[in-house]
Amino acid sequence: MVLALTVCGIVVALVVVGLFLFGLRRRLIQRSGGTFDCSLRWDIPEKPDNSGKGWSYGVARYNGDSVEWYRVFSYAYRPRRVLSRHRIEVAGRRLPEGEEELALLSDAVILACTHRGTRLELAMSDDALTGFLAWLEAAPPGQRVNVA
Repeated sequence: MVLALTVCGIVVALVVVGLFLFGLRRRLIQRSGGTFDCSLRWDIPEKPDNSGKGWSYGVARYNGDSVEWYRVFSYAYRPRRVLSRHRIEVAGRRLPEGEEELALLSDAVILACTHRGTRLELAMSDDALTGFLAWLEAAPPGQRVNVA
């Protein structure tokens, strides 16, 4: 009985510590500002897939001429993807369809892009999308930015 209670206590403590570390990591990422919730689907096929598979929920942060994307359910402090402003080409935008509506946040808009030849999709709120497109278009003179 004592052993079972000890094991249960240790499991509960580990879960609490794990949740605390998730929260602390997110707080550290957001500390410098310029962050927004953003789901990412990387290296998608030519034919759109509306099954909801491949989406990863994350937080994106502006950092100079790049956007750093962090997975929410990770302990890594480094960004999972770094998107360079002058390498992003926007192909279009759309609303979630089919099972994508369940995989993404309720107010998400999907932005189809290519980055260094890799097709990807970003899903974010309409306000975050407006800010993202403004950030893309605000590139310094001499840099080519393709926004459809």
